[in-house]
Amino acid sequence: MENLVELSQKAAEKIREFKEKMPDAQGKEFRVYVQGGGCSGFSYGFMFDDKRDGDNVVQAGGISCLVDPQSLMFLKGATVDFIEGLTGAGFTVKNPNATGSCGCGSSFSV
Repeated sequence: MENLVELSQKAAEKIREFKEKMPDAQGKEFRVYVQGGGCSGFSYGFMFDDKRDGDNVVQAGGISCLVDPQSLMFLKGATVDFIEGLTGAGFTVKNPNATGSCGCGSSFSV
């Protein structure tokens, strides 16, 4: 079965690194989700969380990534990456379902 959401190698490395450094992340998995809000209508969220009923689990680079069914509707085929640059560092989503996004890159429209 094809991955519903992809993790770049850099994202998997950073998730592993953060998980090792954050005591609250122990025993939890990385979750990618979509919520209403942001300047374009929807925004991405990332956190360490427990698996819930109905979650889709994506395996990449030794990392389990959780995606709830509602978020999957917006994230199917997307790639989560981690970028570092002059303006900061953080997770980004390359989403083929987004029809527009804002300048900050953390919100999108469909």
